[in-house]
Amino acid sequence: MKKITNQDQKGFTLIELMIVIAIIGILAAIAIPQFSNYRMRAFNSAVISDLKNTSLAEEAYYNDYKSYTKDRTKLPGNYASEGVVHVANASDKGYTLIGYHPSGNKTFTLIGPGGSITSN
Repeated sequence: MKKITNQDQKGFTLIELMIVIAIIGILAAIAIPQFSNYRMRAFNSAVISDLKNTSLAEEAYYNDYKSYTKDRTKLPGNYASEGVVHVANASDKGYTLIGYHPSGNKTFTLIGPGGSITSN
């Protein structure tokens, strides 16, 4: 009886394929949580940026009217990022801005004039 073998066979064995799939799974398990953290930090940064811009707009409004406003539509050049919420409490003495992004993990507060941004 003659044994038939083909020396020209090319391809991967089942073990080699399973090792490659396992390595891809390990890399995905590491990369996906990191990607989620980067996105969350980006959303939080958008909130901080929008709070700073709103603060500048409040100061510009104060220079014109000698009072701060609760109505964000009256603030010159104030355009918030999509999904970012600002709640402004204002008087002639100062203002409080609160912002958060639904996909972020922090709420930020800015008390003005000249205040710094704090996170809750």
